Amino acid sequence: MEPTIVATADESALQWLTDAPKVSKARVIVTILSDTEPKVLRRTPPGLIAGKGRTLGDLVTSVVEEQDWKLL
Repeated sequence: MEPTIVATADESALQWLTDAPKVSKARVIVTILSDTEPKVLRRTPPGLIAGKGRTLGDLVTSVVEEQDWKLL
């Protein structure tokens, strides 16, 4: 197995992150880094459930009395 030597290239200027190797021939694998962040895909509910939700009780206070919390 060949040794791994790491370098970065910024606008065609190569910078070695380790000592530069003394070789006459090399095989290079290039990874292109994106300049922009990937778009975050938002999940949306199916249209079949639109308008089917109901609010039961008060949104601020608990539906269950505080003394019954341990029973849950």
